[in-house]
Amino acid sequence: MTPWICATCCVEFSPSLNPPARCPICEDERQYVGAGGQRWTSMSELGQSHTNQWVEIEPCLTGIGVNPSTGIGQRALLVQTDKGNVLWDCTPLITAETIAQIKSLGGVVAMTMSHPHFYAAMVSWSQALGGVPILLPEADKDHVMRPDPAITYWQGDALTIVPGVRAVRCGGHFAGSTVLHWAAGAGGDGILLTGDTIQVVPDAGWLSFMRSYPNLIPLPGHVVRQIAATVAPLEFDRLYGGWWDKFLLQGAHAAVQRSADRYVKALD
Repeated sequence: MTPWICATCCVEFSPSLNPPARCPICEDERQYVGAGGQRWTSMSELGQSHTNQWVEIEPCLTGIGVNPSTGIGQRALLVQTDKGNVLWDCTPLITAETIAQIKSLGGVVAMTMSHPHFYAAMVSWSQALGGVPILLPEADKDHVMRPDPAITYWQGDALTIVPGVRAVRCGGHFAGSTVLHWAAGAGGDGILLTGDTIQVVPDAGWLSFMRSYPNLIPLPGHVVRQIAATVAPLEFDRLYGGWWDKFLLQGAHAAVQRSADRYVKALD
């Protein structure tokens, strides 16, 4: 039995003898099925040509990606705290070297994700790391393609993962789209990890918000204002999105608010 992985979005499915007939994640209007049709791979197949890429982004914050890039191309982030380490977002590949490296850093006490496009091989990661709890907003439960006892669904607007690290549900891209607030990050100035709930754009110091990025479907203005209002009480100066090159190293709190204003003004 193989936990098949969609080659386009790189989300892992429950083990089966043959690949699933379809990928509901890609058939949703926020994603897409490639021009060549539905294709499948597996972690064992990826492991023959790919490896994990490790980058120390700043003290106690490490990026873990896949090299060469595959699927959507996101990377995970390992947040290290004295109360336990948290894995934010996921990739379709975890190697033996990555397992050993994470364990040498103290392991992981919990995993949590920004949204379903970044669920990737979260269950395989959890199992490889000893059954790490996966904490997901119940609002996105229907988008889980590999249910597992390790997954716990939380309700409400926020969840403290470990002291000083909190998942905050913003909605927008998905109903359960979430950001992770790390109060002690950036030397105490605070860091916000956003996946693409809030997306860093090429215009320096600005961000954006979309229902679908590949299909260019915007969000309504009132939803964008709600996202900005949700993160407004949080203290943070830096922001890291879901890819290596998506970050703001200063002034991120103000950037979210002015970017929301610009977005709504453009819609109006």
